[in-house]
Amino acid sequence: MSNSADTPTGPGRSLRWRPVRVLTAAVFALAGLIFVTSFNTAKGTNLRTDASLLRLSDLIEERSHKNAGLDESAAALRRRVDALAARDDGSTKAQDAKFKALETAAGTTETSGPGLTVTLNDAPPNAQAAPGYPEPQANDLVIHQQDLQAVVNALWQGGAKGIKVMDQRLISTSAVRCVGNTLILQGRVYSPPYKITAVGDRDKLNKSLADSPALQNYQLYVKAYGLGWKVDEHKAVTLPGYSGTVDLHYAKPVS
Repeated sequence: MSNSADTPTGPGRSLRWRPVRVLTAAVFALAGLIFVTSFNTAKGTNLRTDASLLRLSDLIEERSHKNAGLDESAAALRRRVDALAARDDGSTKAQDAKFKALETAAGTTETSGPGLTVTLNDAPPNAQAAPGYPEPQANDLVIHQQDLQAVVNALWQGGAKGIKVMDQRLISTSAVRCVGNTLILQGRVYSPPYKITAVGDRDKLNKSLADSPALQNYQLYVKAYGLGWKVDEHKAVTLPGYSGTVDLHYAKPVS
């Protein structure tokens, strides 16, 4: 039989924490903190999936469709305003003709005539380099912002009377921008293939495309890796008028 000094419940016994017990308690506390943090972050979703990215993609697509609907509504209202103004605006025929010319130059009215469409597309899946060319990198196989800009600039230089990218008319404040593998134009999102249509003299437009140094470089990638390039000529094509807002937004200094 042990004496009182060796008994766990004996008087004067002081409780001491061993290092192993302290470490074990710390590990359990840390694990609990991780579980709580994970729960609060996930909010009931699976953290290992890309569901959040899918939801972001869906949101962008939804906003793009919403912007398209707003553009159509704005265009309808603009047509009603123009119709009401045309009834009796008190202007002379000369003033009306001048205003009509300004509308045409601004791209807010339809423009028709001969023209052409340039189609750019990514290289096909699993594209391989043509003989004599190095193996492609990821950026060699997709359409970039500078490719679209090169086509638009060449068409303007070739005397285009109007240009639309996809289904939207370009005006002086339009910006052709790409984010990743998508085109963002005037609040709407597009994926390849990209179509750029211009109204103008087809011979001059074709010559301007062929003379563009940027597009000559692009043609090397067409030959080497199969990037898409197609030019379709039209005897007659109609470009829609720009229907979006023309308000300018710019930064202001903080006073």
